[in-house]
Amino acid sequence: MRPHGLERKSFALASTLLLIGLLVTSACRAGDAISKPLVVSKQGPFRSIQEAIHTARAGDTIHVESGFYRGNLILDKQVTLEGVGKPIIHGDGQASVITVTAAGCVLRGFVIESSGTMLVDEDSGILLKSSHNQIEQNELRDVLFGIYLFSADHNLIADNTIRGREYLELGERGSGIHIWNSRDNVIRANSITLLRDGMYFQNAYHTTITGNRVSELRYGIHYMFSDDNKFEDNLFYNNVAGAAIMYSHRIELRRNGFLHNRGFSSFGILFQDSDDCLVEDNLIVDNVVGIFMEALRRSIFQRNLIAANDTAIEIFSSAEGNVFERNNFMANLSPIQLVGKRTTTLWSRLGNGNYWNDYTGYDLDADGIGDVPFKIQNVFEHLEGNYPRLRLYLFSPAAQAIALADKAFPVIEGSKEFDFYPLMKPVVLSVQMPEAGRPPVAGHSSVVVPLLMVALSVFLIVQGKKR
Repeated sequence: MRPHGLERKSFALASTLLLIGLLVTSACRAGDAISKPLVVSKQGPFRSIQEAIHTARAGDTIHVESGFYRGNLILDKQVTLEGVGKPIIHGDGQASVITVTAAGCVLRGFVIESSGTMLVDEDSGILLKSSHNQIEQNELRDVLFGIYLFSADHNLIADNTIRGREYLELGERGSGIHIWNSRDNVIRANSITLLRDGMYFQNAYHTTITGNRVSELRYGIHYMFSDDNKFEDNLFYNNVAGAAIMYSHRIELRRNGFLHNRGFSSFGILFQDSDDCLVEDNLIVDNVVGIFMEALRRSIFQRNLIAANDTAIEIFSSAEGNVFERNNFMANLSPIQLVGKRTTTLWSRLGNGNYWNDYTGYDLDADGIGDVPFKIQNVFEHLEGNYPRLRLYLFSPAAQAIALADKAFPVIEGSKEFDFYPLMKPVVLSVQMPEAGRPPVAGHSSVVVPLLMVALSVFLIVQGKKR
Protein backbone atom coordinates (compact mmCIF):
# COMPACT_ATOMS: atom_id res chain seq x y z
CA MET A 1 0.00 0.00 0.00
CA ARG A 2 2.81 2.44 0.75
CA PRO A 3 4.33 2.40 -2.82
CA HIS A 4 0.83 2.81 -4.28
CA GLY A 5 0.32 5.91 -2.06
CA LEU A 6 3.60 7.38 -3.26
CA GLU A 7 2.53 6.94 -6.87
CA ARG A 8 -0.70 8.82 -6.22
CA LYS A 9 1.22 11.68 -4.58
CA SER A 10 3.71 11.82 -7.46
CA PHE A 11 0.86 11.88 -9.98
CA ALA A 12 -0.87 14.69 -8.06
CA LEU A 13 2.36 16.71 -7.91
CA ALA A 14 3.00 16.26 -11.64
CA SER A 15 -0.58 17.29 -12.44
CA THR A 16 -0.24 20.42 -10.31
CA LEU A 17 3.02 21.41 -12.02
CA LEU A 18 1.46 20.85 -15.46
CA LEU A 19 -1.55 23.01 -14.53
CA ILE A 20 0.72 25.79 -13.29
CA GLY A 21 2.70 25.65 -16.53
CA LEU A 22 -0.47 25.90 -18.61
CA LEU A 23 -1.69 28.87 -16.55
CA VAL A 24 1.65 30.67 -16.89
CA THR A 25 1.68 30.08 -20.67
CA SER A 26 -1.89 31.30 -20.96
CA ALA A 27 -1.12 34.42 -18.89
CA CYS A 28 1.92 35.21 -21.05
CA ARG A 29 -0.14 34.90 -24.21
CA ALA A 30 -2.85 37.09 -22.69
CA GLY A 31 -0.21 39.61 -21.70
CA ASP A 32 1.14 39.67 -25.25
CA ALA A 33 -2.36 40.29 -26.54
CA ILE A 34 -2.92 43.15 -24.10
CA SER A 35 0.43 44.82 -24.81
CA LYS A 36 -0.14 44.89 -28.57
CA PRO A 37 -1.65 48.27 -29.55
CA LEU A 38 -5.13 48.44 -31.03
CA VAL A 39 -5.08 50.19 -34.42
CA VAL A 40 -7.70 52.55 -35.79
CA SER A 41 -7.49 53.39 -39.50
CA LYS A 42 -9.68 53.64 -42.57
CA GLN A 43 -8.59 50.10 -43.45
CA GLY A 44 -9.28 48.65 -40.00
CA PRO A 45 -9.23 46.57 -37.93
CA PHE A 46 -11.04 49.42 -36.12
CA ARG A 47 -12.55 52.22 -38.18
CA SER A 48 -14.07 54.04 -35.20
CA ILE A 49 -12.03 55.47 -32.32
CA GLN A 50 -14.91 55.06 -29.87
CA GLU A 51 -15.31 51.41 -30.92
CA ALA A 52 -11.63 50.81 -30.14
CA ILE A 53 -12.08 52.47 -26.73
CA HIS A 54 -15.06 50.19 -25.98
CA THR A 55 -12.99 47.15 -26.95
CA ALA A 56 -9.83 48.13 -25.11
CA ARG A 57 -8.95 46.99 -21.64
CA ALA A 58 -7.56 49.25 -18.93
CA GLY A 59 -3.93 49.98 -19.69
CA ASP A 60 -4.21 49.38 -23.44
CA THR A 61 -2.70 51.62 -26.12
CA ILE A 62 -4.74 52.69 -29.14
CA HIS A 63 -2.93 53.97 -32.24
CA VAL A 64 -5.05 56.18 -34.50
CA GLU A 65 -3.58 56.55 -37.96
CA SER A 66 -3.75 59.72 -40.04
CA GLY A 67 -7.21 60.64 -41.29
CA PHE A 68 -10.45 62.48 -40.51
CA TYR A 69 -12.60 61.05 -37.70
CA ARG A 70 -15.97 62.59 -36.97
CA GLY A 71 -17.79 62.59 -33.64
CA ASN A 72 -17.24 63.29 -29.93
CA LEU A 73 -15.31 60.81 -27.79
CA ILE A 74 -15.51 59.66 -24.16
CA LEU A 75 -12.48 58.09 -22.49
CA ASP A 76 -14.13 56.13 -19.69
CA LYS A 77 -11.27 53.68 -19.07
CA GLN A 78 -7.54 54.08 -18.59
CA VAL A 79 -6.05 54.00 -22.09
CA THR A 80 -3.31 55.68 -24.09
CA LEU A 81 -4.84 57.27 -27.18
CA GLU A 82 -2.04 58.19 -29.57
CA GLY A 83 -2.29 59.84 -32.98
CA VAL A 84 0.05 58.77 -35.78
CA GLY A 85 0.50 61.49 -38.42
CA LYS A 86 -1.78 64.05 -36.69
CA PRO A 87 -5.24 62.53 -37.27
CA ILE A 88 -8.15 64.99 -37.02
CA ILE A 89 -10.96 64.46 -34.51
CA HIS A 90 -13.86 66.61 -35.67
CA GLY A 91 -16.50 67.10 -32.99
CA ASP A 92 -20.26 67.22 -33.36
CA GLY A 93 -20.35 70.98 -32.79
CA GLN A 94 -22.08 70.28 -29.47
CA ALA A 95 -20.64 69.63 -25.99
CA SER A 96 -16.93 68.74 -25.69
CA VAL A 97 -15.03 66.94 -28.43
CA ILE A 98 -13.17 64.63 -25.99
CA THR A 99 -14.34 64.05 -22.42
CA VAL A 100 -11.97 62.15 -20.11
CA THR A 101 -13.68 60.53 -17.12
CA ALA A 102 -11.15 57.77 -16.35
CA ALA A 103 -7.94 58.51 -14.46
CA GLY A 104 -4.48 57.88 -15.83
CA CYS A 105 -5.20 58.41 -19.53
CA VAL A 106 -2.74 59.67 -22.14
CA LEU A 107 -3.96 61.74 -25.10
CA ARG A 108 -1.24 62.61 -27.59
CA GLY A 109 -0.73 63.70 -31.18
CA PHE A 110 -4.18 64.81 -32.44
CA VAL A 111 -5.82 67.75 -34.16
CA ILE A 112 -9.02 68.43 -32.20
CA GLU A 113 -11.70 70.79 -33.55
CA SER A 114 -15.36 71.83 -33.57
CA SER A 115 -16.54 71.88 -29.95
CA GLY A 116 -19.93 73.14 -28.80
CA THR A 117 -20.83 76.77 -28.18
CA MET A 118 -22.14 76.85 -24.58
CA LEU A 119 -19.91 78.54 -22.00
CA VAL A 120 -22.10 77.36 -19.10
CA ASP A 121 -21.66 73.73 -20.19
CA GLU A 122 -17.85 73.96 -20.40
CA ASP A 123 -17.90 73.00 -24.09
CA SER A 124 -14.22 72.29 -24.78
CA GLY A 125 -11.79 70.64 -27.10
CA ILE A 126 -10.78 68.43 -24.17
CA LEU A 127 -12.77 68.24 -20.92
CA LEU A 128 -10.92 66.53 -18.05
CA LYS A 129 -13.02 65.21 -15.18
CA SER A 130 -10.36 62.91 -13.72
CA SER A 131 -6.80 62.95 -12.41
CA HIS A 132 -3.30 61.77 -13.32
CA ASN A 133 -3.75 62.27 -17.08
CA GLN A 134 -1.25 63.42 -19.71
CA ILE A 135 -2.49 65.72 -22.49
CA GLU A 136 0.37 66.54 -24.81
CA GLN A 137 1.41 67.43 -28.36
CA ASN A 138 -2.12 68.16 -29.57
CA GLU A 139 -3.42 70.98 -31.76
CA LEU A 140 -6.79 72.41 -30.74
CA ARG A 141 -8.65 74.79 -33.07
CA ASP A 142 -12.18 76.11 -33.51
CA VAL A 143 -12.96 75.35 -29.86
CA LEU A 144 -14.81 77.38 -27.22
CA PHE A 145 -12.60 76.33 -24.30
CA GLY A 146 -9.33 74.65 -25.16
CA ILE A 147 -8.58 72.27 -22.28
CA TYR A 148 -10.90 72.42 -19.26
CA LEU A 149 -9.89 70.80 -15.95
CA PHE A 150 -13.01 70.22 -13.85
CA SER A 151 -12.09 68.98 -10.34
CA ALA A 152 -9.06 67.27 -11.89
CA ASP A 153 -5.77 66.90 -10.00
CA HIS A 154 -2.19 65.89 -10.84
CA ASN A 155 -2.51 66.28 -14.62
CA LEU A 156 0.20 67.22 -17.13
CA ILE A 157 -0.79 69.59 -19.96
CA ALA A 158 2.24 69.98 -22.22
CA ASP A 159 3.31 71.01 -25.73
CA ASN A 160 -0.19 71.74 -27.01
CA THR A 161 -1.20 74.47 -29.46
CA ILE A 162 -4.59 76.07 -28.73
CA ARG A 163 -6.32 78.56 -31.02
CA GLY A 164 -9.77 79.96 -30.28
CA ARG A 165 -12.59 81.36 -32.36
CA GLU A 166 -11.34 84.69 -33.61
CA TYR A 167 -14.75 85.66 -35.01
CA LEU A 168 -16.30 85.76 -31.51
CA GLU A 169 -16.16 88.79 -29.23
CA LEU A 170 -13.75 88.41 -26.29
CA GLY A 171 -16.57 87.92 -23.78
CA GLU A 172 -18.09 85.13 -25.87
CA ARG A 173 -14.93 83.02 -25.96
CA GLY A 174 -13.68 80.53 -23.39
CA SER A 175 -10.19 80.22 -21.95
CA GLY A 176 -7.32 78.33 -23.52
CA ILE A 177 -6.62 76.31 -20.39
CA HIS A 178 -9.31 76.62 -17.70
CA ILE A 179 -8.75 75.06 -14.27
CA TRP A 180 -11.54 74.90 -11.70
CA ASN A 181 -11.40 73.38 -8.21
CA SER A 182 -8.21 71.46 -8.94
CA ARG A 183 -4.70 71.17 -7.53
CA ASP A 184 -1.16 70.00 -8.29
CA ASN A 185 -1.38 70.32 -12.08
CA VAL A 186 1.54 71.11 -14.41
CA ILE A 187 1.02 73.37 -17.45
CA ARG A 188 4.14 73.35 -19.63
CA ALA A 189 5.26 74.62 -23.05
CA ASN A 190 1.84 75.33 -24.58
CA SER A 191 1.07 77.96 -27.22
CA ILE A 192 -2.27 79.77 -26.74
CA THR A 193 -3.89 82.52 -28.82
CA LEU A 194 -7.21 84.16 -29.74
CA LEU A 195 -9.24 83.11 -26.70
CA ARG A 196 -10.67 85.12 -23.80
CA ASP A 197 -7.99 84.31 -21.20
CA GLY A 198 -4.93 82.26 -22.01
CA MET A 199 -4.97 80.40 -18.68
CA TYR A 200 -7.71 80.89 -16.10
CA PHE A 201 -7.52 79.50 -12.57
CA GLN A 202 -10.36 79.52 -10.05
CA ASN A 203 -9.94 77.71 -6.75
CA ALA A 204 -6.84 76.09 -8.21
CA TYR A 205 -3.89 75.39 -5.91
CA HIS A 206 -0.24 74.32 -6.24
CA THR A 207 -0.24 74.63 -10.02
CA THR A 208 3.07 75.03 -11.87
CA ILE A 209 3.08 76.91 -15.19
CA THR A 210 6.34 76.96 -17.19
CA GLY A 211 7.50 77.81 -20.71
CA ASN A 212 4.15 78.79 -22.26
CA ARG A 213 3.61 81.39 -25.01
CA VAL A 214 0.35 83.37 -24.80
CA SER A 215 -0.81 86.18 -27.13
CA GLU A 216 -3.74 88.11 -28.63
CA LEU A 217 -6.37 87.71 -25.95
CA ARG A 218 -7.65 89.45 -22.81
CA TYR A 219 -5.54 88.22 -19.87
CA GLY A 220 -2.56 86.00 -20.54
CA ILE A 221 -2.94 84.38 -17.13
CA HIS A 222 -5.78 85.04 -14.68
CA TYR A 223 -5.95 83.89 -11.06
CA MET A 224 -9.14 84.10 -8.99
CA PHE A 225 -9.15 82.76 -5.40
CA SER A 226 -6.17 80.53 -6.21
CA ASP A 227 -3.31 80.32 -3.71
CA ASP A 228 0.22 78.89 -3.67
CA ASN A 229 0.84 78.83 -7.41
CA LYS A 230 3.93 79.65 -9.44
CA PHE A 231 4.55 80.57 -13.06
CA GLU A 232 8.00 80.80 -14.60
CA ASP A 233 9.68 81.31 -17.99
CA ASN A 234 6.46 82.22 -19.83
CA LEU A 235 5.92 84.87 -22.50
CA PHE A 236 2.78 87.05 -22.53
CA TYR A 237 2.53 89.58 -25.35
CA ASN A 238 -0.01 91.54 -27.43
CA ASN A 239 -2.77 91.07 -24.85
CA VAL A 240 -4.99 93.48 -22.96
CA ALA A 241 -3.12 92.42 -19.81
CA GLY A 242 -0.26 89.99 -19.38
CA ALA A 243 -1.31 88.71 -15.96
CA ALA A 244 -4.24 89.42 -13.61
CA ILE A 245 -3.76 88.17 -10.05
CA MET A 246 -6.94 88.69 -8.04
CA TYR A 247 -7.89 87.56 -4.53
CA SER A 248 -5.00 85.09 -4.56
CA HIS A 249 -2.09 84.67 -2.15
CA ARG A 250 1.50 83.47 -2.34
CA ILE A 251 1.82 83.62 -6.12
CA GLU A 252 5.40 83.41 -7.45
CA LEU A 253 6.37 84.96 -10.82
CA ARG A 254 9.88 84.36 -12.16
CA ARG A 255 11.62 85.02 -15.47
CA ASN A 256 8.45 85.82 -17.42
CA GLY A 257 8.13 88.31 -20.24
CA PHE A 258 5.19 90.77 -20.26
CA LEU A 259 5.62 92.60 -23.54
CA HIS A 260 3.49 95.06 -25.53
CA ASN A 261 0.22 94.52 -23.67
CA ARG A 262 -1.74 97.51 -24.89
CA GLY A 263 -5.34 98.63 -25.26
CA PHE A 264 -7.98 100.24 -23.09
CA SER A 265 -7.03 99.78 -19.43
CA SER A 266 -4.03 97.57 -20.23
CA PHE A 267 -1.35 96.27 -17.86
CA GLY A 268 1.72 94.10 -17.86
CA ILE A 269 0.77 92.68 -14.43
CA LEU A 270 -2.35 93.53 -12.41
CA PHE A 271 -2.66 92.80 -8.69
CA GLN A 272 -6.01 93.10 -6.92
CA ASP A 273 -6.48 92.28 -3.23
CA SER A 274 -3.66 89.74 -2.96
CA ASP A 275 -0.96 89.00 -0.37
CA ASP A 276 2.61 87.70 -0.08
CA CYS A 277 3.51 87.45 -3.77
CA LEU A 278 7.06 87.20 -5.13
CA VAL A 279 7.95 88.88 -8.45
CA GLU A 280 11.55 88.47 -9.61
CA ASP A 281 13.64 88.43 -12.81
CA ASN A 282 10.74 89.40 -15.09
CA LEU A 283 10.76 91.61 -18.19
CA ILE A 284 7.88 94.11 -18.03
CA VAL A 285 8.29 96.10 -21.23
CA ASP A 286 6.21 98.34 -23.53
CA ASN A 287 2.88 98.17 -21.72
CA VAL A 288 0.39 100.94 -20.96
CA VAL A 289 0.95 100.29 -17.23
CA GLY A 290 3.79 98.00 -16.24
CA ILE A 291 2.51 96.98 -12.79
CA PHE A 292 -0.92 97.84 -11.34
CA MET A 293 -1.26 97.44 -7.57
CA GLU A 294 -4.50 97.79 -5.61
CA ALA A 295 -4.78 96.26 -2.14
CA LEU A 296 -1.60 94.26 -2.71
CA ARG A 297 0.13 93.50 0.57
CA ARG A 298 3.52 92.22 1.77
CA SER A 299 4.84 91.37 -1.69
CA ILE A 300 8.43 91.56 -2.95
CA PHE A 301 9.61 92.84 -6.34
CA GLN A 302 13.27 92.26 -7.12
CA ARG A 303 15.55 92.12 -10.19
CA ASN A 304 12.81 93.02 -12.68
CA LEU A 305 13.29 95.13 -15.81
CA ILE A 306 10.43 97.66 -16.01
CA ALA A 307 11.04 99.56 -19.23
CA ALA A 308 9.39 101.58 -22.01
CA ASN A 309 5.96 101.57 -20.36
CA ASP A 310 3.67 104.59 -20.39
CA THR A 311 3.50 104.28 -16.60
CA ALA A 312 5.91 101.98 -14.81
CA ILE A 313 3.75 101.48 -11.70
CA GLU A 314 0.20 102.52 -10.90
CA ILE A 315 -0.23 102.07 -7.18
CA PHE A 316 -3.13 102.76 -4.81
CA SER A 317 -2.61 103.81 -1.22
CA SER A 318 -4.29 100.52 -0.27
CA ALA A 319 -1.12 98.70 -1.41
CA GLU A 320 0.71 98.18 1.88
CA GLY A 321 3.98 96.71 3.05
CA ASN A 322 5.41 95.90 -0.39
CA VAL A 323 9.13 96.13 -1.19
CA PHE A 324 10.93 97.07 -4.42
CA GLU A 325 14.66 96.38 -4.49
CA ARG A 326 17.28 95.91 -7.24
CA ASN A 327 14.79 96.54 -10.03
CA ASN A 328 15.59 98.50 -13.19
CA PHE A 329 13.33 101.36 -14.26
CA MET A 330 14.26 102.51 -17.76
CA ALA A 331 12.65 104.79 -20.38
CA ASN A 332 9.18 104.87 -18.81
CA LEU A 333 7.10 107.99 -19.52
CA SER A 334 6.08 108.14 -15.84
CA PRO A 335 7.77 106.17 -13.05
CA ILE A 336 4.72 106.05 -10.76
CA GLN A 337 1.10 107.08 -10.60
CA LEU A 338 0.04 107.11 -6.97
CA VAL A 339 -3.71 107.11 -6.34
CA GLY A 340 -4.10 108.52 -2.83
CA LYS A 341 -1.77 110.52 -0.63
CA ARG A 342 0.93 107.94 0.00
CA THR A 343 1.69 104.25 0.34
CA THR A 344 3.67 102.18 2.84
CA THR A 345 5.44 100.44 -0.04
CA LEU A 346 9.24 100.64 0.35
CA TRP A 347 11.56 101.50 -2.55
CA SER A 348 14.67 100.08 -0.91
CA ARG A 349 15.57 97.49 1.70
CA LEU A 350 18.73 96.88 3.72
CA GLY A 351 20.64 99.47 1.71
CA ASN A 352 19.55 98.15 -1.70
CA GLY A 353 17.43 100.42 -3.84
CA ASN A 354 16.62 100.35 -7.55
CA TYR A 355 18.20 101.62 -10.74
CA TRP A 356 16.42 104.65 -12.29
CA ASN A 357 17.77 105.75 -15.65
CA ASP A 358 16.81 109.41 -14.97
CA TYR A 359 18.58 109.61 -11.63
CA THR A 360 20.99 112.56 -11.72
CA GLY A 361 22.65 112.15 -8.35
CA TYR A 362 26.29 111.31 -7.58
CA ASP A 363 28.28 108.58 -5.85
CA LEU A 364 31.30 110.14 -4.16
CA ASP A 365 32.33 107.05 -2.21
CA ALA A 366 32.01 104.82 -5.32
CA ASP A 367 30.01 102.14 -3.52
CA GLY A 368 27.51 101.83 -6.38
CA ILE A 369 24.74 103.59 -4.45
CA GLY A 370 23.74 107.21 -5.03
CA ASP A 371 24.53 109.58 -2.20
CA VAL A 372 21.34 111.60 -2.81
CA PRO A 373 17.89 109.98 -2.40
CA PHE A 374 15.86 109.77 -5.60
CA LYS A 375 12.49 111.51 -5.53
CA ILE A 376 10.44 109.18 -7.67
CA GLN A 377 7.69 111.63 -8.64
CA ASN A 378 7.78 115.30 -9.44
CA VAL A 379 4.85 117.40 -8.29
CA PHE A 380 3.04 117.23 -11.62
CA GLU A 381 3.22 113.40 -11.69
CA HIS A 382 1.97 113.36 -8.12
CA LEU A 383 -1.06 115.47 -9.04
CA GLU A 384 -1.67 113.31 -12.09
CA GLY A 385 -2.26 110.21 -9.94
CA ASN A 386 -5.40 111.72 -8.43
CA TYR A 387 -6.44 113.75 -11.48
CA PRO A 388 -5.90 111.41 -14.47
CA ARG A 389 -7.02 113.99 -17.05
CA LEU A 390 -3.86 115.95 -16.34
CA ARG A 391 -1.93 113.28 -18.26
CA LEU A 392 -2.90 115.07 -21.47
CA TYR A 393 -0.42 117.78 -20.40
CA LEU A 394 2.37 115.42 -19.32
CA PHE A 395 5.03 116.81 -21.67
CA SER A 396 3.55 120.26 -22.10
CA PRO A 397 5.62 123.39 -21.29
CA ALA A 398 3.34 124.02 -18.30
CA ALA A 399 4.03 120.57 -16.83
CA GLN A 400 7.78 120.96 -17.33
CA ALA A 401 7.66 124.40 -15.73
CA ILE A 402 5.84 123.04 -12.67
CA ALA A 403 8.39 120.24 -12.34
CA LEU A 404 11.33 122.62 -12.59
CA ALA A 405 9.76 125.05 -10.14
CA ASP A 406 9.16 122.23 -7.66
CA LYS A 407 12.77 121.16 -7.97
CA ALA A 408 14.10 124.68 -7.40
CA PHE A 409 11.50 125.92 -4.87
CA PRO A 410 9.65 122.98 -3.28
CA VAL A 411 6.82 125.00 -1.78
CA ILE A 412 4.00 122.65 -2.88
CA GLU A 413 3.66 119.43 -0.91
CA GLY A 414 4.15 116.64 -3.43
CA SER A 415 5.04 112.97 -3.38
CA LYS A 416 6.68 111.39 -0.36
CA GLU A 417 7.89 108.41 -2.39
CA PHE A 418 11.72 108.22 -2.25
CA ASP A 419 14.33 105.63 -3.10
CA PHE A 420 16.93 106.32 -0.43
CA TYR A 421 19.55 103.99 -1.93
CA PRO A 422 19.32 104.41 -5.73
CA LEU A 423 21.69 102.20 -7.72
CA MET A 424 24.19 103.79 -10.06
CA LYS A 425 24.26 100.83 -12.51
CA PRO A 426 21.50 98.50 -13.73
CA VAL A 427 21.21 94.93 -12.52
CA VAL A 428 21.78 91.90 -14.76
CA LEU A 429 18.80 89.56 -15.13
CA SER A 430 18.69 85.82 -15.67
CA VAL A 431 16.04 85.21 -18.31
CA GLN A 432 14.62 81.88 -19.49
CA MET A 433 11.57 81.95 -21.79
CA PRO A 434 10.42 81.05 -25.32
CA GLU A 435 10.89 83.55 -28.13
CA ALA A 436 7.88 85.52 -29.36
CA GLY A 437 8.22 84.27 -32.92
CA ARG A 438 8.27 80.51 -32.34
CA PRO A 439 6.43 77.88 -30.28
CA PRO A 440 7.86 76.99 -26.88
CA VAL A 441 9.98 73.89 -26.52
CA ALA A 442 9.96 71.80 -23.37
CA GLY A 443 13.23 71.84 -21.51
CA HIS A 444 14.69 74.90 -23.28
CA SER A 445 17.98 76.04 -21.82
CA SER A 446 18.55 78.95 -19.49
CA VAL A 447 20.11 82.08 -20.98
CA VAL A 448 21.76 84.80 -18.92
CA VAL A 449 21.04 88.09 -20.68
CA PRO A 450 22.95 91.27 -19.85
CA LEU A 451 20.35 93.84 -18.93
CA LEU A 452 21.79 96.61 -21.07
CA MET A 453 21.54 94.46 -24.21
CA VAL A 454 17.91 93.66 -23.40
CA ALA A 455 17.13 97.30 -22.72
CA LEU A 456 18.77 98.41 -25.97
CA SER A 457 16.80 95.85 -27.97
CA VAL A 458 13.56 96.95 -26.31
CA PHE A 459 14.36 100.60 -26.98
CA LEU A 460 14.99 99.95 -30.68
CA ILE A 461 11.77 97.92 -31.03
CA VAL A 462 9.68 100.61 -29.35
CA GLN A 463 11.25 103.38 -31.41
CA GLY A 464 10.60 101.41 -34.60
CA LYS A 465 6.92 101.03 -33.68
CA LYS A 466 6.56 104.74 -33.02
CA ARG A 467 7.89 105.57 -36.47
